[in-house]
Parts: sequence; structure tokens; C-alpha cells
Amino acid sequence: MNSAFEDCISECMRCAVACETCASSCLKEQDVQMMADCIKLDRDCADMCLLAAKLMARDSSLAAEICRICAEACRACAKECGKHEAEHCQKCSKACLSCAKACEAMAA
Repeated sequence: MNSAFEDCISECMRCAVACETCASSCLKEQDVQMMADCIKLDRDCADMCLLAAKLMARDSSLAAEICRICAEACRACAKECGKHEAEHCQKCSKACLSCAKACEAMAA
């Protein structure tokens, strides 16, 4: 496997887990409706990260383009999660920003 992909794949996997954890934790918050956008973006971002990791793992010609889109999803999710004080949201926001940087570098 392309060694440049390895770091980005790791970031994508870490981000996907953070997003799934955040979404599940948001569903347990008292005001779930207030967390609706966060949950939606968490789920979209997790799916994009998993897809990006899969395509990089198989050295797909679409990997760079998917990484570019994944970075957009990560940045949107980081922005939304960053609005919430909950620890899971803050952790997710950091993971998303880190993944966005890795994906942007991969797409470049």
C-alpha cells in the first residue's frame, strides 16, 4: 500500500470512530433536537471517512477526489461540533480537523 495513504487512512478511521461516538452520545443528550445537525453531520462524516479509507486502501483512482470531499465533510462536522460544549463534541471536532488536514494533503 502507498505509505502516504497509511497516515490518511488512520486519520479517517480515527475520525469515523469519533463521529459515531459523538452521534451516539448526542442521542443521549437531554435536548436531542438541539443536537440534530450535529448528529446528521457526524453520520455523514463517518460514512465519508470510511469510504475514503476504503478507496485509499484499494489504491482507487477516485481516492484523491473522495479525500477532497471527505475534507469538506470533516470541516463542516468540526464547525458544528465545535459549537457544543459536550466533551464528545469537542473531541469529535478535533478529530475532524485533523482528518480534514490529512485528506486535503492527500487530495493535493
